Amino acid sequence: MYNFDFVRPSSVEEAVAALTDDEAQPLSGGQTLIPTMKQRLNAPGTLVSLLGIEALKGVSSEAGRVTIGAATTHASVAAEVAGIYPALAALAGGIGDPAVRNRGTIGGSLANNDPAACYPAAVLASGATVITNRREIPADDYFEGMFATALEEGEIITRVTFPIPEAAAYVKFEQPASRFALAGVFVAKFADGVRVAITGASEEGVFRWSEAEAALSSDFAAGAISGQSLDAEGMMSDLHGTGAYRAHLAKVLTGRAVTAAG
Repeated sequence: MYNFDFVRPSSVEEAVAALTDDEAQPLSGGQTLIPTMKQRLNAPGTLVSLLGIEALKGVSSEAGRVTIGAATTHASVAAEVAGIYPALAALAGGIGDPAVRNRGTIGGSLANNDPAACYPAAVLASGATVITNRREIPADDYFEGMFATALEEGEIITRVTFPIPEAAAYVKFEQPASRFALAGVFVAKFADGVRVAITGASEEGVFRWSEAEAALSSDFAAGAISGQSLDAEGMMSDLHGTGAYRAHLAKVLTGRAVTAAG
């Protein structure tokens, strides 16, 4: 590690002001940032902690939607959303290990947008809205590729609001050591159709499988996608699996998610 300044603001306004420094970076759960700093892959001059901002924490629900503060930990989401949006709670409860779940935050995960992270699948499949200190960003406009988002310099996620679907489920096939998804599928059924989001498989990060959405919107059953297939081109290939393997795995997991959603 190396020397750096540490700032702990108590409001979003104070955090935004601190981040005007070109060498400053926001710190939420730190599950990605701290390891990269230890490896000297990242060297911010100032860390601006968001964990002291109470306005960024907590869960609320009304009118068929659940809103989660950006600094809410995975463990808190798993506990507090269980009776409101069970599929989202189950996803949060399956991230990493207890240490990660008690430190990592939903806002940190979405700001980082790791291509194998779980939350992006839930946000995209739910048609959620990412709310920042400046604007509201629909999920379909937020994710822009591997580790890339619509966030601009000095923009901080403050909360995420999810419409609650009629039925939903998340199923992932995880890498045993990291518990990241080799492929993960979130399926959400709404009155006007079905949304399917896949994480862990594509080189471009999380994406929607439109062909499966059309089939499942007509018939919400695993068999409805039997004639569908994902193109292996553009899928990640590494020591854990080829692109063709991930494409096939994503289809299998989609069927399982539909069955689990019932």
